[in-house]
Amino acid sequence: MNEFYAELIGTFLVILLGNGVVANVVLTGTKGHGGGWIVITTAWAMAVFVGVVVAAPFSGAHLNPAVTLALAITQKFQWENVPYYILSQLTGGILGATTVWLFYRDHFDATADQGLKRACFCTSPAIKNKMTNLFSEIVGTFVLIFVIFYFTNAELGTEKTPIGLGSIGALPVALLVWVLGLSLGGTTGYAINPVRDFGPRLAHALLPIKGKGDSEWDYAWVPIVGPLIGAVLAGLLYLALNL
Repeated sequence: MNEFYAELIGTFLVILLGNGVVANVVLTGTKGHGGGWIVITTAWAMAVFVGVVVAAPFSGAHLNPAVTLALAITQKFQWENVPYYILSQLTGGILGATTVWLFYRDHFDATADQGLKRACFCTSPAIKNKMTNLFSEIVGTFVLIFVIFYFTNAELGTEKTPIGLGSIGALPVALLVWVLGLSLGGTTGYAINPVRDFGPRLAHALLPIKGKGDSEWDYAWVPIVGPLIGAVLAGLLYLALNL
């Protein structure tokens, strides 16, 4: 499995399981309906664990353009491979979101609330204030990337993976995502990953979802720009501290 397919499959699994738990909690008539925020954040953390375990031996398990960008800034990843990785991550995100819709299609049809249907694909702020929402995404992603550097502290690529301890090595990243969701996820839904939001949002716009409403494109730039800014800041600080 080459890097492209590893990133695609890893991101696919993250979105399938991550957006899958949202669907299970918010859609009408599911077994997990009303499970709440702790259920969602826990499953998202485990979704990241699954994706990292599968992709790490082959691609380093970025699964997030913010990770790819930060690693390139810190010279741990080649710039010419950045578009290649992001394309595979985006493709995986679209496929994962589409599969969630197919899996829960009867429950999508039974749900009247358009916002709840959209929530199964992409993030939306609890209180829409795009500047403070942007700040939330910058801070959340900064913490994600900066701490990951100290979890891994290794070159990425074919010779070394970012987890270093086999499957167990993915657990710290999962715990980090979990605490980010519990602590900093309440304002925007903690996208902290541009393709986690954009790929499924695009799927939401294109799929024939019954009564889906709009895809909230006026907000869509926030979970793209915010994580990228957070990644740049984390990468630059890491460089400054490790000169």
